[in-house]
Amino acid sequence: MKFITLLVTLLVFSGSSYAEQNKETTKESANDKNKPTIIALAPHIVEMLYDVGAGEQIIGTTSFADYPEQAKKIPRIGNYVRLQLERVIELQPDLIIAWKSGNPSDDLARLEQLGFNIIYSQPHSFEDIASEVRRFAKITGHAAQGETVATKFEQTLVKIKQQYQNKTEITGFYELWSRPLTTVAKGSWPQQFLNICKVKNPFHHVITPYPQISIEQVLPASVELIIQPLSVNQKEREAFNWQDWSIIPAVANKQILQPNADAMHRMTIRSLTALKDLCAEIDKTRSFLRQKHS
Repeated sequence: MKFITLLVTLLVFSGSSYAEQNKETTKESANDKNKPTIIALAPHIVEMLYDVGAGEQIIGTTSFADYPEQAKKIPRIGNYVRLQLERVIELQPDLIIAWKSGNPSDDLARLEQLGFNIIYSQPHSFEDIASEVRRFAKITGHAAQGETVATKFEQTLVKIKQQYQNKTEITGFYELWSRPLTTVAKGSWPQQFLNICKVKNPFHHVITPYPQISIEQVLPASVELIIQPLSVNQKEREAFNWQDWSIIPAVANKQILQPNADAMHRMTIRSLTALKDLCAEIDKTRSFLRQKHS
């Protein structure tokens, strides 16, 4: 009799547990159905969506969206030059998140005409990243995680700024591209890295954000540091051969940094790690110069 009573109790408990688990599973499935499917039209948008927990909702993206690793499995529906409109129509996303200045405007206009829901991403600063993280999290059903990620990002940014705000400024050249030789100025995305890490950019006041220059314009600046970001996605790129110009102090002293261009140039949470690493490397150059001149 005791055995029967125990068996009944276990069955009731087991049934109750199964019902609760099934209830939770059903609830999660319902929540998943309410979360929109997304086409993300830039690598930085894909990264942000994964950061807030919405990566699995992405059903299409563009070339070079390769981070995190899972992003490589997302179907490609175009690049920054042209989108495959028929694929977008076939996929029928609930939401398209586009890069305002990095996607073909005529294709986006056509998709809007077809009735697709498009929102735009256009971060210009680190502060904008936090704002976009919150916005993307909210519209994709991950508001709580987005708030956590954005808040941590903002707190870390404040700490980095405080750490370097009183550092001695050193003169640096930022090589964005080699052929033609291209650098950065005010209004460019990388300029904020230089501002925070306390690097004086001799081309800061040029009107265009990404000016093309000649080596003859670099020589008078007595550059103490050269920052030459490189990307695995630019295998055909030939970096500028600074070794031919030993007259430049940075070359003579072997003070050339080659950070990860993808981490630096994509407007994502990861760019803050790139900022922290860059500032630390620049600080080593600062210490080297201090010792050299003492």
